[in-house]
Amino acid sequence: MTRALVNVPKTAKRGEIIEIRAMIQHVMETGYREGPNGVTLPRNIIKRFVCKYGAEEIFSAELFPAIAANPYMAFSTVATESGTLTFEWTDDKGATQSASAEITVT
Repeated sequence: MTRALVNVPKTAKRGEIIEIRAMIQHVMETGYREGPNGVTLPRNIIKRFVCKYGAEEIFSAELFPAIAANPYMAFSTVATESGTLTFEWTDDKGATQSASAEITVT
């Protein structure tokens, strides 16, 4: 199970540029290490990260084995309306998880 720490401003003025930050806590096994029994541990990294503002996708990233454990993402968008920002990530095992944050735009 992974967990995300997301940081989104609670309020913003319409048209204001806001910074969005997310850190996903994930094991991020590269597939190159051997386990205690000498067998290579299967790769399990976050492959895709997406952020939606309402129904619109505003940021996405394809991740590869060189990404660090607990990846940190920071990006900006323009505050257009009050609503929900949804963060979703999928790993190599096909597990998809999400987090969300509300923003009020005045």
